[in-house]
Amino acid sequence: MSLIPIRPGAQPGGGRAPGPAAESERRDAARNRELLLCAAREIVEESGADALTMDRLAQRAGVGKGTVFRRFGSRAGLMMALLSGAEAEFQGRFMFGPPPVGPGAPPLERLIAVGAARISWILEFGELARAADASVYNRFDVPPAVLWHRHLEMLLREAGVTADPWLMASALGAALEPELLLHAVGVHGIAPERLAETWRELVTRVVGGG
Repeated sequence: MSLIPIRPGAQPGGGRAPGPAAESERRDAARNRELLLCAAREIVEESGADALTMDRLAQRAGVGKGTVFRRFGSRAGLMMALLSGAEAEFQGRFMFGPPPVGPGAPPLERLIAVGAARISWILEFGELARAADASVYNRFDVPPAVLWHRHLEMLLREAGVTADPWLMASALGAALEPELLLHAVGVHGIAPERLAETWRELVTRVVGGG
C-alpha cells in the first residue's frame, strides 16, 4: 500500500472504463470497507488502538473474520488504512504545501519545521501509528516510512551535510518515533513545546557540524 498522494482523478493502468456491474461491485466494496473503518475507529476511540483486533472488528461490524481479512489483508493493513488519510495529508504538506514545512524555505528551516509538524502529528495520531509500527513487518520499508526517510535525507543533503546523510536521516527519524514521543509525553510529562525545541537544537547542531 502506498500512501504517497496522487493527483485527483488519476486512473491506475490507463485501460478501458469498467462496465456498470463492475462499477456497482466496486462501489459496494468501497462502502463496506468504509463501514469497517468506521467500526474500527469506534473501537479505537472506546478502548485504544491495542484493543483493535480483526476478531473484535468482525464482531463489531457483524461480519465474518474472513471478510475483514479480505478487505485489509492483516492487522497491519487495517492500521495503515486507518492512518492513510492523515498520513497522505502530512505528506502533501511537506511535498507540496507552503513553506517552511513545504518547498521554498532554506533546508535547515524546513528540517526544523517539518520535525515540529511531525511531533504535532504524532501527538494526534500516535497511538494508531505506534500500533501500526508494531503490526507491520519490515516497517522501515513501507512506502510512508521510505518517503519520510528520503525527505529527511534530501533536506540534510541540501543543507550541506556530507557525513553519511542516509544514516543521519535514520538517526534523526529515530528521534521522532511514535512510541518514544508518546512515552516522553505520557509518562515523563514532557511538554510538546520542549520536544519541538529539542528537535530544533538537534538538527541545528547536525547541520552546523556539517
